[in-house]
Amino acid sequence: MGLFKSRGVVYKPVKDVNLGSDSTEIYLQANVKAPRMTGILVKVFTWFLESRIFGTLLLYILKGNNLIHTLITNAELEESPLYVPSHHFEDHKEQEVKSLDSGLTPQEQVQLAIECLPTSSEKAQNETDISFSRWTIMDYYKAYSSEAITPRVVAERFIAAVDESSKPPLSMGFFINYNPEDILRQADESTLRYQKGEPISVLDGIPVAVKDEIDCLPYPTTGGTKWLHKERPCTDDACCVKRLRLCGAILVGKTNMHELGVGTSGINPHYGATRNPYDANKIAGGSSSGSAAVVSAGLCPVALGVDGGGSVRMPAALCGVVGLKPTFDRVPHSGVLPLNWTVGMVGILAGTVEDALITYAAISGEIPSEQSSSTLTKINLPLLSFSKSIRDIKLAKYDKWFDDCSDEVRLCCTQALSELQDYYGWKTIDVTLPDIEAMRLAHYLTIGSECSTWFDSFREKHVAELGWDARVALSIYGAFSSKEYIKAQKLRNRQAKFHKRIFAEADVIVSPTTGVTAYSIQDDALKTGELDYVNGAALVRYSISGNFLGVPAVTVAVGYDKLGLPIGLQFIGRPWTEATLIHLAFAMQTICLSKYRKPKIFYDQLRKY
Repeated sequence: MGLFKSRGVVYKPVKDVNLGSDSTEIYLQANVKAPRMTGILVKVFTWFLESRIFGTLLLYILKGNNLIHTLITNAELEESPLYVPSHHFEDHKEQEVKSLDSGLTPQEQVQLAIECLPTSSEKAQNETDISFSRWTIMDYYKAYSSEAITPRVVAERFIAAVDESSKPPLSMGFFINYNPEDILRQADESTLRYQKGEPISVLDGIPVAVKDEIDCLPYPTTGGTKWLHKERPCTDDACCVKRLRLCGAILVGKTNMHELGVGTSGINPHYGATRNPYDANKIAGGSSSGSAAVVSAGLCPVALGVDGGGSVRMPAALCGVVGLKPTFDRVPHSGVLPLNWTVGMVGILAGTVEDALITYAAISGEIPSEQSSSTLTKINLPLLSFSKSIRDIKLAKYDKWFDDCSDEVRLCCTQALSELQDYYGWKTIDVTLPDIEAMRLAHYLTIGSECSTWFDSFREKHVAELGWDARVALSIYGAFSSKEYIKAQKLRNRQAKFHKRIFAEADVIVSPTTGVTAYSIQDDALKTGELDYVNGAALVRYSISGNFLGVPAVTVAVGYDKLGLPIGLQFIGRPWTEATLIHLAFAMQTICLSKYRKPKIFYDQLRKY
C-alpha cells in the first residue's frame, strides 16, 4: 500500500508544547467515519472484512479514513515507547486521610474504612431533603445486626427479583449466570454468623455481583461468549473476589457484559442486551453493563467490573451510579481474563461513594507473596465528612475537550462544577491537553492489538461462534502492525509526560464522564449486535487517559437529561491518589443528593415486611 501512503503528523517535542489556556494547539474532534450497522448489513460487512481479497484493502481504507495513518502509522515523534503504565509509588501528601499499614487483612482494611465514614448524626442532618437514596452497605449491616432482616431473606428477595427482571416483559439482561442454591448457602452461613453475633465484617451478607470477566466460583467465566469457559475453565476465585469472600460478602453471580469487552453498548447477542434501569429501552453502556445495571436497580449495593477503556465509568455514568477505576496495579489482576493486560483494571461500581470506598479498601493492595520493596505502595483512605472537606483543590479543565459533548451533558456538568467551586472554594485552572484524538486512537490500537493477540490461539476454532459485531472488532484489531503498536506506545509516553506536567499544577483533571447519555436499543441489534462507532467514540471520549496512562479516575452522578437519563462528572487523578478522588466524588455527591431520582426499574431489598 506504499503507493497510497499518507503523510503523517510531525509531533513537536513535549517540552515545546504549551499546556496553558493560551496554547495554540488545535483540538481535533473525533473523526469517526463508519456507519451504524446491524442485521444483514453487519453480516455482509463481516464477510468482506474477513475475506482475503477484500479485507486487506477495506481495512486499509478504514484506517486511513479514521486518521490512524495520519496520527499514528506515519507520524513522527521523538518519545521512546512506554509499554506498561506502571508508576513508582510517590506519596502526594493527601489531605484528611488515614494511611493503612502494610500486611493488613481485607477485613481489617474494611474496618478502617468504616472509621473514615461520616458519623450517623452527620448523615441524618445532611439527608433531610432527599427524595431518593440507595440502601448502603452500612444500612444492610445495621438491618442484619438489629435482626430487622436476615441475609437469607435478602437473598430470597434477590433471587425473586433477578428471576422477574430476566423474563418478559422486562428482559433486563442483568446476569449471564447466577446460582440460587449457592446464593442461599452463602446467605444461610452469613445469617448464622449474625445470629451468633460474629459477623466477619460490615460486608458480611452484602450481595455483590461480579462481571463475567472475573473468575468467581462456582461459575464459569465466559467473557460474554458461548465458548470461552470450555477453553479456560475457572478453577479458583480471582484475587479481588477472594478478598470480598474473606469479608463475608455474598457473591451473587456473573453479570452480563459486551462480548469480550469489545464494545460500549452492552448489547450481547448471546445473553441479551443489558437494559438501563432508568429507561429499559436505553443501553446500560459497556462493557461492564450488567454490573452497573444491577447496582442502579438496587439489587446489589456494589459490583465488580473491569475497566479497559472506560468500561466501569461509562456504564456507571449512564446508569446513575458511582464508578471507581483505581491506579494500574492498585488491585491485583490475577484471575481476570487477560483481554487487555496494559489497559484493563478491576474497578468498582457502587450506589454511593461511601460503598465504593468500603469495597476499595477490601480489594486493594499488593499480593503479599508478590510484593517487594520496590513495588510496595501505601494505601490512603479518605476521612469523609459532610461538614468539611479538603482545602485548596485545583481542578484542571480543558474547555474545548470538556465542551465536546451534547448540550445537555455540557450544561449539567458545567453547573455541577460551578456548584462544587462555590460550595468549597476550589479553583479551576484552564489548561490544554494536546493530541486527545491521537491518544484515543493510540489506546484503541493498543487495546485492540492486545485483545487480538490473546484471541489468536482461539481464532480458527471459535471465530464463527462470536457475535457479528465482535467479529468485526477483532478483524480490525488484527489489522494493526507491530510498527503501529510501537508508535501507539510512543504516544502513550508522550501523553504521560503531558499529564505529569498538568498534575504538577493541579490536583485533578475534571470532565464529563461521557459525551452523550444512554441511547436507544434498536430491535435490529439484539441478534447480531451493532456497529455504532460514532456513539462509541462519544461514550469513550473522556475515559482514555485513565486506562492508557494507568491513572485513577472516578465518576459520580450529577444530574439528568430532559428524558431523565443520568449524567456523570469525572475526576482524573495523579497515580495512587484514590483518596483525593473519593474525597472529591463525595463532595460532589453531597451537593447532588437532593437531585437524585429513583430508576424506573428498582428493587427495594431492605423494604419492611
